[in-house]
Amino acid sequence: MSRIITSLKSGNWKALLACFLYFDTGFTVWVMFGSLAPFIAKQISLSATQAAFLVAVPVLVASIVRVTFGNLFQAVNGRTLALLGIALSALPAVLLMLPSVPGFPTLLVLAGFLGVGGASFAVALPMAGSSYPARVQGLVLGIAAAGNIGAVVDGFVFPGLAQRIGWQHATAAVLPLLALTALVVVLWADDKSPKSGRAAAGLAGFGASLIGIIALVLLVNAGVFGHGNLGLLLLPVLGAALALAVLPRRYLAVLAERDSWVVMLIYSITFGGFVGMTSYVTLLLTSLYNLSKLDAGLVMAGLSFTGAMVRPVGGWIADRLSGVRVLMVLLTGISLCNFVFAAVSPGLHTGVLLLIALYLGFGLGNGATFQLVPQRWKGKTGVMTGIIGAAGGIGGFYLPVVMGIARQSTGSYQMGFVTFGVLAALALLAVGVLRQRWLTWALPADAAASAP
Repeated sequence: MSRIITSLKSGNWKALLACFLYFDTGFTVWVMFGSLAPFIAKQISLSATQAAFLVAVPVLVASIVRVTFGNLFQAVNGRTLALLGIALSALPAVLLMLPSVPGFPTLLVLAGFLGVGGASFAVALPMAGSSYPARVQGLVLGIAAAGNIGAVVDGFVFPGLAQRIGWQHATAAVLPLLALTALVVVLWADDKSPKSGRAAAGLAGFGASLIGIIALVLLVNAGVFGHGNLGLLLLPVLGAALALAVLPRRYLAVLAERDSWVVMLIYSITFGGFVGMTSYVTLLLTSLYNLSKLDAGLVMAGLSFTGAMVRPVGGWIADRLSGVRVLMVLLTGISLCNFVFAAVSPGLHTGVLLLIALYLGFGLGNGATFQLVPQRWKGKTGVMTGIIGAAGGIGGFYLPVVMGIARQSTGSYQMGFVTFGVLAALALLAVGVLRQRWLTWALPADAAASAP
């Protein structure tokens, strides 16, 4: 403990706290509709696919916007960007205080602005690291990234408030949290990172990506890209193309590497699984087990807490065994849990135990994945963090959408769990094929020499 305290004193702990709060409240806003989805779906009569689409939109928007937000951070002070992000992500709660009940298209637009909260990752982490020396970056970034515990607030707070005062007014509970965070950011946040590039171009790219992805969401909802499920499944591809179109070319070079795609696939399963299931699990529990909305929110909070807390543990284990070996075990477990859920259609208690096992795999896998990134892409860690993070968000979009489609078309979630079991198995196969080559750079030289 004394070593940790000494490490925290080596930099600006107040700036670190400000970054943690920014990411924490951003994550709370990001998955807010997930805990409220059963209330929203009941009031405005959403189908299973529509409800899944609604909770998936913030995840997708964050995955696209976080890349351009991170690019803007290269030219603009992080404190300014944090305040911009807080203001944009507060808009939905402010507008939902109006007495009229919004229609589905309006909710999709508001969900898009919630996604700006998830994009806080791209600013909070590098800003936190800029106030500390290189030797404690792992600890500092781990603390800042622990802000994803903000999802626990959603499960504990919003369902209970929605039962008492209605889901629209319940969203206002996030406004005092955002106001407190803004005050702390103004007083304590400090960005010491070097800046380059043009602020105007970065801001234009950020604005274009945010407005563009929300427009694509509305076009898909209107059936412009085909009626049925085709448009939903195409949306992340269209969004990714939009983001790449407004990014500098340095982001594109790493996409020519096979390793990039494999790590992106892995993170789309681990982080995508965490945020996607967190957004959808209340709908799953209420529809599959007839759990009350309040109890489903509490289970969501517990699962989110589990996944968030073990992420640093995954990185710590990977530091000693290498992320390659750890991920092979975790991907095996994630795949098996999905297949077991599909095969046995478990009861409530067994189902929750399987979900806990999945969240352990997601959280540990998130930490293990990012143990690999600085080893493989030295000097490009910032670029790869943005791209891999976007892949994780896209995976998080597909999970609730596929679950909703499976539920509506077959009356069961089995095909959804089978789909993600197969994807985890494919990622495991890819890591297995590359294992020997990856171990040459995923371990220190002396450890790599003795690796089997």
